[in-house]
Amino acid sequence: MTAPATRRPARRRSADDGHATITLTVNGERRTLRFEAYKTLLEVLREDLGLSGTKHGCELGECGACAVLMDGHPVLSCLQLGVASDGAAVTTIEGIADGPDLHPLQAAFADKGGSQCGYCTPGMILTARHLLERNPDPSRAEITAALAGNLCRCTGYLQIVEAVETAAQMMRGTDAPAHRRTEGRKP
Repeated sequence: MTAPATRRPARRRSADDGHATITLTVNGERRTLRFEAYKTLLEVLREDLGLSGTKHGCELGECGACAVLMDGHPVLSCLQLGVASDGAAVTTIEGIADGPDLHPLQAAFADKGGSQCGYCTPGMILTARHLLERNPDPSRAEITAALAGNLCRCTGYLQIVEAVETAAQMMRGTDAPAHRRTEGRKP
């Protein structure tokens, strides 16, 4: 997991009222937002955009539940100030399905029991997506290393690793089961 980006100052900030205005692309949609300048990206996503798939976990950058992709790389949104996200492209769990079809990682997590309570799942899936985009055929050791910053208290990790292996096969087109549909499911 990469450290929070600090490269982007807010374009427009009104110091007199404590608010910031930024423009970013979230799940492919360009958005201009005004919010309290102290908010983290996690708070902006959940409170200002209503994207509740990104989870509040430790708020210390230790659990990975808040992981999102920023400009294609995993970041811990609890450590990233919203104002530092100006101009960024952010992908959350809500943005990876293809219409009603689950992303292969979402389908594999469901099929393999990779999510039990589901709290860590969005961060796990987005971190795994980053891995599979860079390495479409990772070893178990590479999967484990990539997910080392994401904690899960329910599964014991074997089902998570198996889910990533299955998704990698699906994405490569080998032994690919049919994609599951999202009707009636939350991301």
